[in-house]
Amino acid sequence: MKKYEVMMIVNASLDEAQVDALEKRLFASVTDNNGTIDKIDDWGVRDFAYEIDHMKKGHYIVVNLTANNEGIEEFQRLCRINNSVIRIMVVKTESEK
Repeated sequence: MKKYEVMMIVNASLDEAQVDALEKRLFASVTDNNGTIDKIDDWGVRDFAYEIDHMKKGHYIVVNLTANNEGIEEFQRLCRINNSVIRIMVVKTESEK
């Protein structure tokens, strides 16, 4: 299992209930593959430095998680095909133990 930090930008037009449902749906791929969600840091809606897909604001979420390769690959796949996720960045924070 490896530790990752994930930064997601979600469409700002979603309300809190929709954002929570999206998080549960996306992070289920990690937990279904024996991973854990260690910390979720919700930054809220912020302005972009430049326009992305004709949007000027986005909802920022930073998550620390522990996952295996299958879990993180499935998570990234689900984020790529979901129209509500504008951008995502996954960074490995620790080497394998």
